[in-house]
Amino acid sequence: MPCADLARRLLARQNSGKPVRIGLVGAGKFGTMFLAQARTTVGLHPSVVVDLDRSRAVASLARVGWPAEQIVTVTTAGEAADVASRGGIGVTDNVAAAIDSGIDVLVESTGNVSAAAHHAAAAFEAGVHVVMVTVEADVLVGLALARRAAAAGVVYSMAYGDQPALICEMVDWARCCGFSVTAAGKGTRHLPVFHESTPETVFDHYGEEAESLKRDAVNPRMFNSFLDGTKSSIEMAAVSNATGLVPPEFGLQFPSIGTDRLAEMLKPKNEGGVLEHRGTVEVVSCLKRDGTAVDNDLRWGVYVVVEAEHEYVRECFRQYGIPSDASGRYGAAWRPNHWIGLELGPSIAAAAIDGKAIGVAGQHVAEVVGCTKSDLSAGQVVDGEGGHCVWGRLTTSAAAQQRGEVPLGFLEGARLIRDVPRGAVLTSADVELDVDRLLLELRAETLASG
Repeated sequence: MPCADLARRLLARQNSGKPVRIGLVGAGKFGTMFLAQARTTVGLHPSVVVDLDRSRAVASLARVGWPAEQIVTVTTAGEAADVASRGGIGVTDNVAAAIDSGIDVLVESTGNVSAAAHHAAAAFEAGVHVVMVTVEADVLVGLALARRAAAAGVVYSMAYGDQPALICEMVDWARCCGFSVTAAGKGTRHLPVFHESTPETVFDHYGEEAESLKRDAVNPRMFNSFLDGTKSSIEMAAVSNATGLVPPEFGLQFPSIGTDRLAEMLKPKNEGGVLEHRGTVEVVSCLKRDGTAVDNDLRWGVYVVVEAEHEYVRECFRQYGIPSDASGRYGAAWRPNHWIGLELGPSIAAAAIDGKAIGVAGQHVAEVVGCTKSDLSAGQVVDGEGGHCVWGRLTTSAAAQQRGEVPLGFLEGARLIRDVPRGAVLTSADVELDVDRLLLELRAETLASG
């Protein structure tokens, strides 16, 4: 658990008649998973759910067991507050009404960078804590959002259950134990050919899993971001900005490594590993380059590799069966899975009860930039994350700025002003941007303080 004794204190809130009131924006997969567990979490009450498609929000609530009589369509903040006071859940398409209805925490789960930034900024002004599920916004302007939240006296936090927050927790654990972190990251399903995947081809790469995903009505473009490497880059950038771990300058390698080889391979190259330097992030693939499965894969999990700087500690590694490399110098710990929205509750409780974030940007050391999937032509409009034009590649913020590379979060809707070949990273000389004014303002604040 990220914070001690939260369940008991949530029970106390419930018994006092003051459960933590939550506004959820975005009733997609993550939001629905959270709603499923919020129904049985004592002391948490999702008092209002916001979605542009109100019928989808109603359907999501019904699907996970919320009684129909508790679900009420509302329009104003007053209506939402009244429904919540009677133990019900208001459903609306009005974010402002949700923020002003007396909620304690806003969970931003739209997946839309611009919308997420606006929702967070409005929540801070209203004195409402924010748990940011839309990692894309955090990577682009998270440092500025964190500073604005602090100035407003509220919390801005990563979402527990998503891999970035879990990785940050492992890094914090390691450092509190006195270890130097050599590498931290997660597992995924990756092959180099996936970089060229599009929303039309994404499910072709999932085999037997494809039918289940289609039945669940997942968004092909969102899922394509997971497959083509973009989401991995985004999540590792968030971890870098929260922990100070420096990302690889030319992108993730996605080495094919199982849990039994984490400590052996995720160390510097000059010591027999694959890393360019210590203190970095990396994502390991559950697939070998020929498409066969890696033994002991970490597809759904997270990990940290640490360095034992004294022989006594290395001896302890051996004595207690801590997975280590051949030298005994590097040790690995991992969690085999993450429960996504099913375990979001601790982030909400930590913010509302302890005033603490579980993972938050403290610097801006990482950037995600757009690498072209095919030859692009002048006049073409870039469709952004998970689309047909680009996939997101991780780099350092300093390198991206030096090379004039455009952050991925700015590329949706950008118009190409010249032809760009496949495999090139888009720069400011390649595109004409169409960026939301608040995003530009937050971006300037991020770079000024990063």
